[in-house]
This record gives sequence, structure tokens and C-alpha cells, in this order.
Amino acid sequence: MRKVFNFALGLFFGGLIGAAAALLLAPQPGEEIVRTIRERLQAIVDEARHAAAERRAELEAQFIAARQVKMEK
Repeated sequence: MRKVFNFALGLFFGGLIGAAAALLLAPQPGEEIVRTIRERLQAIVDEARHAAAERRAELEAQFIAARQVKMEK
């Protein structure tokens, strides 16, 4: 268990250091990179919300159908 924790911790800090190096060595200005990251993150959040809403609608339809079948018995 300790090995897994140490690996996860190393992975986290490695990613953090890699992200910082990427920001410092990127050919774009920092403000532009931050804006691009925010736009991409917002797109991901919007897509996740859309997917969750679709899945919720599917599950509600299945629930209603199952309830109707149960009531018919």
C-alpha cells in the first residue's frame, strides 16, 4: 500500500513539475496559455455536464419504464 501511495505522490509531483516546465518553456506568452487552458477546461466541463444530463435522461426513462412494468404485474 505504501508503494502505491509513494508512486501516486511521485506521479503528482512529476506532473506538477512537468506542467511548470511546459509553461516556462512554451513559445506562447503566459496569459495566452492560461486563456487557452481555461477555454479547454471549460469545454471539458461543458461536455461532461452534457454527457451527465444525457445519461440522467436515459436512466430516468429506464426507471419510468421499469416502474410501469412493475405496476402492470
